[in-house]
Amino acid sequence: MATITAGISLRGPVVSGNRTFAVTKRVLPKVKLSSELSFVTSQLSGIKISSTHFSPASLSVPFKTALQPVARRICPFTGKKSNRANKVSHSNHKTKKLQFVNLQYKRIWWEEGKRFVKLRLSTKAIKTIEKNGLDAVAKKAGIDLSKK
Repeated sequence: MATITAGISLRGPVVSGNRTFAVTKRVLPKVKLSSELSFVTSQLSGIKISSTHFSPASLSVPFKTALQPVARRICPFTGKKSNRANKVSHSNHKTKKLQFVNLQYKRIWWEEGKRFVKLRLSTKAIKTIEKNGLDAVAKKAGIDLSKK
């Protein structure tokens, strides 16, 4: 048989900000589990505790991550990102808003790689690439175009 015990072992005052709380020792009742029962109703919170073990290896479906990479609203070449500003009403009431960067998907010919590269750039970065060239701007930003 297995025994589960839980309790709080704090005594004395606890200070949180400008308030003081008195904490006394409290021991919760013991719960005994036996291997004969398939589940036991816990006296602590009314949750059923199962005696069988769950293993992720027993799943027939392969595990996939739920989170996919999200394209952030930041230009990789210039580093421009959203600006926090105030939206001012007629009555001069100010609320916070975000001013996003003007990002555009653009296919640009990469001379060294002899192919098009599709990039998400700010309009300022597009003008800089037209003036200085893609290789020079990518080298200054520290971006490897062979991956994309």
